[in-house]
Amino acid sequence: MLANAFVDNAKVMAKGQITIPKDVRDVLGVSNGDRVTFIVEGNTVRIVNSAVYAMQVLQQEMAGEAERTGLTSEDDVMALVKKLRNEDEKA
Repeated sequence: MLANAFVDNAKVMAKGQITIPKDVRDVLGVSNGDRVTFIVEGNTVRIVNSAVYAMQVLQQEMAGEAERTGLTSEDDVMALVKKLRNEDEKA
């Protein structure tokens, strides 16, 4: 097992609900009202912070897009933003 790994458990209640143990909530960075995502791979389930997971998926989908469009520096991005803002003001 990994050095930073730990094991915790929770009881499944009548409606299928569980309470995520505090140490697990702390690791996930979730609190009251936050959402979690269940990722099922075979007979293994990972629980992740939904907001963090969504950002990771977006980053993976966008990887390399800037370079493919010719945006290779921060100056390129700023020039594009200025151009788009000028077009919006003219419309």
